[in-house]
Parts: sequence; C-alpha cells; structure tokens
Amino acid sequence: MAYHSVDKLQKTLASKVFSHTKDAKKASGRALGTLVEIITYYLLKTWGLNNYISIERGLEEYGNPEITHNVEYSLHPVMSSVNISISKKTKPISSNIVMKALEDAGYDLTGFERKNNYLLNNGVLRNACTFATSTNSFLLCSVKEEKGRNIILEIFEQARKPYAMFECKRVGVEDGMKKGPQTIEKAKQGAYVAKTASSLQKIRTESGEKYGIIYRSDGSYIVEPYVDLMEKIISSNDKELLRRFILTVGVVSNHGNWFTSGNQNKELRVLAQSYDWLLFLTDDGLAEFIENLLLKPSKEYQLIRDTFLSSYKNGKRKNQFTKVQMNIDADAILLTYFKKNLGKIEGWFNIISPEEKSIATLKKELQELRTKDWKGIFNLPITTFKS
Repeated sequence: MAYHSVDKLQKTLASKVFSHTKDAKKASGRALGTLVEIITYYLLKTWGLNNYISIERGLEEYGNPEITHNVEYSLHPVMSSVNISISKKTKPISSNIVMKALEDAGYDLTGFERKNNYLLNNGVLRNACTFATSTNSFLLCSVKEEKGRNIILEIFEQARKPYAMFECKRVGVEDGMKKGPQTIEKAKQGAYVAKTASSLQKIRTESGEKYGIIYRSDGSYIVEPYVDLMEKIISSNDKELLRRFILTVGVVSNHGNWFTSGNQNKELRVLAQSYDWLLFLTDDGLAEFIENLLLKPSKEYQLIRDTFLSSYKNGKRKNQFTKVQMNIDADAILLTYFKKNLGKIEGWFNIISPEEKSIATLKKELQELRTKDWKGIFNLPITTFKS
C-alpha cells in the first residue's frame, strides 16, 4: 500500500480533492464512507445480483412491522422479468417513459403506483431504479445493452420482503483522538437493526454460547447453536423457516476505529455478534481502490477519476459517483474493473464472523437463497411478467 494508513490517505484526499471545503478532512471522510458503499455495491453486482438489489429500502422489524429501518442494500426475490426496447433518442428515461413502453407492449400495470424517478438523466444512471410499487412488489429497471438505434431495458419485479440485507459502517477519527465519539453509537445502531430484521433471533446461554431461536406460524420453535441453525435454514426448503428469514451482512472498514480483524475492539465485537456475517474491508483494499481508480489510474480507468473529481469540485451541480447515482460510462468501467479483478477484490475482505468461514461460502449462501421458490414461500399472486 502506498499509504501507511487510510487516515493518511484521507488527508491526501483532503488536500487534493476537498481543499475548497470548510472542513476538508471531514468531507474526505464522508467520501471514504461513500467509497465503501460503492465497493460493496459493485461487488454484489459482479456476483450476478444486480436484479435482486434494492437501495435504502425500509426494512420492517420482525414481529414489529410498524417500525422500519433503511438499510444500504437489501436483496429481494425476483418474481418475474422482461426486456423492452426504447429509442436512444428518448431522453431522459423517466418512470413515465418506462411505464408507457410496458403498457404499449401489452402489459397490465393496474395496481402499481408510479414513482417519480429517472433511470437515465443527463448521462447519470440511477442504480436499482424503482419506477413503480404495488402491495406485493416493486418494479425496477436497468440498462441491459445498446442495440442499434435502441436501448434494451431489463424490467424486473422484486418481492417486497427481502432474503438478505447489507449495511456498511465507517466512522472517522478527529485529529488528536484515538477513536471517534460516534463509533460505539454507530455500532449499536447497526447491531440493533441486524438483531431485529430476521425471524432467526439470537440468544445467549449463561456460559456465553450463542444460540438461535426461530418460530413457526403455529407458535412452535426451534432452538439450536446459532450458526448450525442458520445453515439449516439456508439449505432448507421449509416455508415455515424461510418466510421471515433475512440473512444479515455487515461491512465495516478500519480507519482508526475498528482496529483489525485479529484485534477487535468493543465496537467491532458488538457488530460481530449481531450480524450473521461481518466483513472487514481492509485498509490495503480501500487504498488500492483509491490509488488505482481515483488518484493514479491507468488510461482505461481515467474516466472514473474524472467522474469522481467532477462530483466533488467547487460549485458542482450534481454528484454522479454514489451508490444511487453513477455516471453511466463510469458504471460500465467499474463493472469491467470488478469483473477483471474479482479474485483480488474478494481478497480485500476479511471475515470476522462466522469464524473460519470464507467469502466463497457467503457467495454460495446468497446463491442458495436466491434460487428458493419464493413465490410459493410467500404465496404470492400471479406475477406481472413471465420470467
């Protein structure tokens, strides 16, 4: 790594990118948090989960649905999907445009309420773009490919209830302090959401062993060692076990707060015992991403640097380098970078919990959950499109 720590890297960004801001170090710290989110998002996309991702959905607490919590990413079953074609001359691509194209193609959208979003506007792509919602599902769209004079859009219908969630946590350190005062509070916030999202709940024995408990609809329940029970649920086709289960995944990054995967402080321990999976994005990994794509990119990645800098320059009109909004050309280049370097990027993450598990196991579990018969599990009505 070209920098001794991410704190040094943050100061470099502060001087080179954010010097025009009132508090350059704080601004660069917020940007680092955004980069952790972007790395996580494009990793999920590269794993083939693009159509399953929703961004910042309100997640209901298990058994207490009147309370919801927004999470960075949730993964939802895809009930159906279809491709439609629109002219490249159609700009911007709004929710109205997408719905009209579907209706012109003969699809009945009765029961869906339009959302006021733009899939593509002035060269900026909206990731996980929701253009309509109904009682049971969300309709989202993405750009699949360009074909002659047309753009092919992929329309996919997600069930409202997710099967997994991802949250990213990063807290900066003020000069002269050993750790930020918000660190434990953010850890507790993340831990609370992780513990209340899923029907698989955590309990402790007097000796400190972690067990899990999950209820069936008739009030009966199963109690077993937590990781064993989690694995049983994921591999099961039992509707009663899966219908309210959500795999919870946290992604944390070390910037003087979380220490390391082998030297956990209290905050990291709180998160490790709350999420089903806790991934630790190393300083080396984050620094490599920033060095290769934002500070000293090769010619093929120069556009990513340009997009990043334009989003943070003085007087900028619109940020186009976030998990929600991304320059469409930068999006394509990021996907190329992640596909080309996937093995190395997966190596940027240490697994804090479950112990002795690998990122390959997490991928396998997400794949297994993705392919469940969710229509039958949720007992949903006939879907809008044929898969």
